[in-house]
Amino acid sequence: MDDAPESNELFLFLASTAHDMKNSVSVLSGTLETLLAQAAPTSATEAAYPQMAHMLYQTKRLNDNLIQLLALYKQVGKPEYPFDMQPLAMGDLVAQVAGASRVLLDSRHIKLETQADPELVWHVDEDLIVGVLGHAINNAIHYTKDTIRLAIAVVDGDLEIRIEDNGGGYSNAMLEAGVSAMHGASAGVNFLTNSTGLGLYFSSEVAKMHKHRQRSGRLRLENGGAYGGACFVLSLP
Repeated sequence: MDDAPESNELFLFLASTAHDMKNSVSVLSGTLETLLAQAAPTSATEAAYPQMAHMLYQTKRLNDNLIQLLALYKQVGKPEYPFDMQPLAMGDLVAQVAGASRVLLDSRHIKLETQADPELVWHVDEDLIVGVLGHAINNAIHYTKDTIRLAIAVVDGDLEIRIEDNGGGYSNAMLEAGVSAMHGASAGVNFLTNSTGLGLYFSSEVAKMHKHRQRSGRLRLENGGAYGGACFVLSLP
């Protein structure tokens, strides 16, 4: 008996549920951003401000996960999902990523430094790359001391996008998980860190989807960079 129709219906049901959840979380995240933007930490809301900032971080993290699940579903469950490579100015990419993170960064008193040639243009899938970078910045927010750097440059013929922080750096387990993700393996669930490995797997898949002349994109995690902390590095051909 062929159970493919039931499987397809289940995937569709799960994707629809994740989409509805994402919409609800997006509304909650937007409301929190508005409240934080209107409330100064020194005002009467001072006691609630850090709690609201933490709630915004968690809602963005949840929203990231749902977006990644939906994107992977479209890639795996629906191969006809349009992978849309279009020319994008790096100045526009930086502005978009920085703008989406601004309220959360301000609420955590974290500085975002950027370095990129605004006139540099590269062919990428904008939605997927913005999703990858947004997730990487949200992760860096959790571990940095007070500064995150988004740097974009052409290195050895590839577009290299780096998100660095001045925290304690990646653990050996995280560095190994980054290598595993590029070989097509999920990092799995880590119950000590509440990490599913979804973000790394999603980011590595997005990197590999970007191809040019027999070369594919790559993701790597390392320590060092401008601040000596964790470095999330995306290289696109």
